[in-house]
Amino acid sequence: MKLLYFAWLRERVGKPEEEIDPPADVATVADLIAWLKGRGEEFEYAFEAPELIRVAVDRVHVEHEAAITGAREIAMFPPMTGG
Repeated sequence: MKLLYFAWLRERVGKPEEEIDPPADVATVADLIAWLKGRGEEFEYAFEAPELIRVAVDRVHVEHEAAITGAREIAMFPPMTGG
């Protein structure tokens, strides 16, 4: 699956996107974030406050409990502000 990182997540991870193949037990967005945090210092730093991270699975905004099985693209970004 393809992961896309935006804003300060991209800066902290050090790349805008990557292809990953997470283990079979990574079934939800929350599982994915926990797994990513274990991939190195930059990921631990990027995901240190997972409750702030917003996620879209195949371009649909989802909660962290959402399943990711079969997803082709997962976008992760911090809260957005604007007006």
